Amino acid sequence: MATQNQSFQAITESCTECERETPHEVTVQIRTESKKRENAEFSREPYRVAECQICGSTATQRMNNA
Repeated sequence: MATQNQSFQAITESCTECERETPHEVTVQIRTESKKRENAEFSREPYRVAECQICGSTATQRMNNA
């Protein structure tokens, strides 16, 4: 049975839309950058995606700047 940890605190970050520190849901997504179909499997990169839990705005940042 799953239990909830009541001591868990949300990740707070600065939100450019709200102009204050707000709780965010942060995930990592693998995104394809190439528009060409034959190269798509070689152009996947990890992105950090933070969604504000107050206004819903999202901020993305490429994690591998090679």
